Amino acid sequence: MSKPMRVLRLDASANPGESSSKKLGDGLIRRLQQTGIELELRRRDLNHSPSFIDDEWIEANLTAADDRSEIQRQRLAFSDSLIEELKWADHIVLTTPMYNFGVPATLKAWIDQVCRAGITFRYTEDGPEGLLAGKTADIVITTGGALLESPVDFVSAYLKQVFAFIGISDVNIVGADRMNIDAETSLASAAAQIAQVYPATTERDVA
Repeated sequence: MSKPMRVLRLDASANPGESSSKKLGDGLIRRLQQTGIELELRRRDLNHSPSFIDDEWIEANLTAADDRSEIQRQRLAFSDSLIEELKWADHIVLTTPMYNFGVPATLKAWIDQVCRAGITFRYTEDGPEGLLAGKTADIVITTGGALLESPVDFVSAYLKQVFAFIGISDVNIVGADRMNIDAETSLASAAAQIAQVYPATTERDVA
């Protein structure tokens, strides 16, 4: 009996109740389920208890693990838990809007918490090496007026670089850009992208 695919779902929109990126992520998860893959799903809304790094966090992180004080271990506990989620997952589904040409602050905070030398990447003579290889990811991105992969898109390439940095290079981007111009067409295009990657084995729609 095969093990279920362990999926970590991350949502970064500051407006989750009306978020188009989150709704597309819901559709992607349904589509995954319709392929016949058994899923074990964990969810994290990055707006809940966001934690930003500071001087105390940096000092704790730079202190050897065996030499950390109890306070330093507590300071890194949230980061440790986020990294354990990534280690647990076989596949990551990240949904995010573009805010002012970049990622939401809460998503950047998550990135800073999970990119830790010696744990999710390491430095070698040939440069950084990611330590979370063998995982895959879907990144769902929505924009209001910017075109993805244009000179003002500082989201898609950045997120692919971050994931590659920690060893996750098999990344699929699903884009619904220029939503403020033609939301219907943008959403239909994103749904088609999802359907192409995950052909359903049932007749149910992903929308």
